[in-house]
Amino acid sequence: MPVGTLGTVKGVTPAQLELTGAQMILANTYHLHLQPGEKIITNSGGLHQFMGWSGPILTDSGGFQVFSLQSLRQISEGGVTFRSPRDGRIIELTPERSIQIQNALGADVIMAFDECPPATANRSEVTEATERTYRWLERCIEAHERSSEQALFGIVQGGVYPDLRSAAAKALTALDLDGYAIGGVSVGETPELINSIVRLTAPQLPREKPRYLMGVGTYREMVQAIAAGVDLFDCVIPTRFGRHGAALVGGERWNLKNARFREDFTPLDSNCPCYACGHFSRAYLNHLVRSREMLGYILLSIHNITELIRFTQAIREAILGDRFVAQFGKWLEG
Repeated sequence: MPVGTLGTVKGVTPAQLELTGAQMILANTYHLHLQPGEKIITNSGGLHQFMGWSGPILTDSGGFQVFSLQSLRQISEGGVTFRSPRDGRIIELTPERSIQIQNALGADVIMAFDECPPATANRSEVTEATERTYRWLERCIEAHERSSEQALFGIVQGGVYPDLRSAAAKALTALDLDGYAIGGVSVGETPELINSIVRLTAPQLPREKPRYLMGVGTYREMVQAIAAGVDLFDCVIPTRFGRHGAALVGGERWNLKNARFREDFTPLDSNCPCYACGHFSRAYLNHLVRSREMLGYILLSIHNITELIRFTQAIREAILGDRFVAQFGKWLEG
């Protein structure tokens, strides 16, 4: 799922996004609450209408900001109080308020409000956060007023502690939610540790329900997680790389500023069906990036999203054709 935090996937129009093959995108409750506010979005006809995207949308609950804005927030059993980085005003986000905002936004999948502890948290801190996340989930379920229209996913926390992860997965599964997410695995851990947590947690979640790994989207991480049973991913990598003049090609990151591309008149990737690869050369992309032209960043973002979508579609086809290990086994090594 390409990330569209503020109701836009950066640098890409909805029409261009549709051509990448993307089927679902992610937006963020906290940031949309700050700007423009859920009232304006509701009055426009909902988030789909507001941003011109007809496909499914998932909204994060604001729980990640509990982690990322540590210097601007205070946590209590009731919820989280933030100081807005925009204007300094105080924002109170509770489980009930998060769900109310998501109900108003009208996303197809909404996330329960959770506490995501940092990788440096000790066992006592992680235990407290994991138990609070469960209590907040119960409040989210109670507050959810559009359950027939919006699927509610719970989030498994537990840090790097296998017993806490297993206990959280068991507790959430007993609530029979619409789907389940694995959170708190892209907050400073090594790739090896992320993989071990996902391999432990994903199989403990219901096979018949969507399983979502939050904030992960590299080739290796996705293949390893899919092998463990994960279905959904979100990541800012494709557009962030694009805005920095980098392209994803065949599992590698290419810096289009490099001199080797200055007189290379071949497509970025001759096998890629995206607009950038079908119309422009590496030399032209090199020229745009070196000149800091906006078009260069847009074209690379379009290509990068297309590349990751094609990658996951190829995995799906390989699974259906019983070729997964044969075709993607190199990403599972180590």
